Amino acid sequence: MEVAAQLLCLAAAVLVWGVLWVWGSWERMTRPEQAGLPGGGSRTLLVTAHPDDEAMFFAPTILGLARLRHQLFLLCFSAGNYYNQGEIRKKELLQSCDVLGIPPSNVMIIENRDFPDDPDVRWDPDRAADVLLQHVEANGIKLVVTFDEGGVSGHSNHVALNAAVRTLQAEGKLPKGCSVLTLQSVNLLRKYLCLLDLPCSLLLARDALFVLTQREAAQAQMLQLRKDTSRPRTVNNPMCPLGFPVPGAG
Repeated sequence: MEVAAQLLCLAAAVLVWGVLWVWGSWERMTRPEQAGLPGGGSRTLLVTAHPDDEAMFFAPTILGLARLRHQLFLLCFSAGNYYNQGEIRKKELLQSCDVLGIPPSNVMIIENRDFPDDPDVRWDPDRAADVLLQHVEANGIKLVVTFDEGGVSGHSNHVALNAAVRTLQAEGKLPKGCSVLTLQSVNLLRKYLCLLDLPCSLLLARDALFVLTQREAAQAQMLQLRKDTSRPRTVNNPMCPLGFPVPGAG
């Protein structure tokens, strides 16, 4: 009986701890300023490697930031011409940004031989850092959102963008008051759990976690379906109504 009572007390303590942790995570979601996010009206730059990254990986984060009334900009480092469909993909990117609430005037697509859409080519992080810094300074950016060191999908172009941001941070070149958030890479099991991963995400979220409203989730899903039907894809990444921006190198 004594052992059973001890086990019961231990289980109760673990349950209380779990409830408090989930509550704390939810508080971070509802109070973004405590999650390292600038306040409403802040100018935020999304940095991607290819057209469709914004829909495949960042749609929940973009919609969450738009809900917080951030002024959104997008810098795409290539036209996505790996399959010689660059012109089509540029148009798709602008259409996608329109759905996500990013005006065409705030979208910049780089077409430079230094940044080809090719997973076998590693972009020079110093060169990418120079280009990124120019756009941050020119637009008065207060928050940069990009991939983490895993690149979410592991694509070398994604990883290079994280290396560029890390370079700027390490050299202290980012303007004062400019923060960096990166999209957290997760393992294959969690990637395909979708909504079943929500409890795990709540428990593990260290900074900002966006859970979409029904309307926002429909927007994200619509973008995903549009991308999947526009051309053949080798990998079909499922859209989950979650975005996980966490701090980059600090």
